Amino acid sequence: MTSKKLFIAMAIMACTCSMTAQTQLSKYQPGITTDGAIYYLPKTAMHFVVQVEKTTYTPGEYAAYAERYLALQNVKADKSTSFRVTKVIMQTVGQADTAKCFAVKFNAKSTATNLELADDGVLLAINSQGIRQEHPQRFIPAPKVRPVNPRQFLNEEILSAGSMAKRAELIAQEIYNVRESKNLLTRGEADYMPKDGEQLRIMLNQLNEQDEALTQLFAGTTVRDTSEYIIMTCPMQSVTDMVLFRLSQHLGLVEADDLSGEPYYLTVEDLHIVPAPAPDKKKKKKLEEEGIYVNIPGRAKVTVSHNNQTLYTEECTVAQFGNVELLSAELFNKRYITHLRLNPVNGGLEMMESEPVK
Repeated sequence: MTSKKLFIAMAIMACTCSMTAQTQLSKYQPGITTDGAIYYLPKTAMHFVVQVEKTTYTPGEYAAYAERYLALQNVKADKSTSFRVTKVIMQTVGQADTAKCFAVKFNAKSTATNLELADDGVLLAINSQGIRQEHPQRFIPAPKVRPVNPRQFLNEEILSAGSMAKRAELIAQEIYNVRESKNLLTRGEADYMPKDGEQLRIMLNQLNEQDEALTQLFAGTTVRDTSEYIIMTCPMQSVTDMVLFRLSQHLGLVEADDLSGEPYYLTVEDLHIVPAPAPDKKKKKKLEEEGIYVNIPGRAKVTVSHNNQTLYTEECTVAQFGNVELLSAELFNKRYITHLRLNPVNGGLEMMESEPVK
């Protein structure tokens, strides 16, 4: 090869490499254009809403004298924190299944041109208004009650006592005095009885508040706070005793792989209500342009358990436990207008109506 031919060959190879390096491949993106639409069918995810109650116990300043002066037994002297699961519920949510991506081409012979897609590209409706998924309501914890300061009920004699034991004795005597006042009021034997029922209610509430606040100096206080967590999973097949989350008595709800907590298990059983499609070797696979694909969802039994006790169980419809069916393009020819609405969670048919074109 002459030097001139060699230079030309090298230039061609360099241009080819440069063009190859600039080539970029991209996946189909769902959306609607003037020529057609690309859409997804959904798969069904499971959102588990778990409410965990945190209980914090703070011992009273005079806990050591609780049994001696108030006959309160088993009063703890150390601060403690514990957690427990109070509620588990499940919400099914649809999300785009990228393995079920289909295309439909608009043409003059078809009435399937008015498609509605969700934000993630899931097909919602054709020639109709789709159903939008409802967002779960946010958990709003109850407002915390401002604790009553028991020291505002201590008189001068109590505050000037020289020892803790003496203060505990005087506080206990004050508690008994408050309780005696309540008994006299309820029996109508008090020296100064209220004039009406509303005044009696106010006086009893004040005495109850004072009794509770002073008793806390011995028995301690217990505060409960509830937090809500959402755990998401999307099983594509049956699962048995999968660790959904763990609960630690010191840390609360932790990840499924955190061995500091006790496991809570998830079992999802495919009920196999939809038979598997029979293979048809004679038929060629139909193209997406020949019709509209929809889900034929299956059903599953979902169970959450802990220590062999069932906390939650429910049957639900699951898209990925079923099949995909092709609706013939004949439903959308120029002789008929077919109104189609799909379930946004499982992709199944919610409504299909056809009317002749006038």
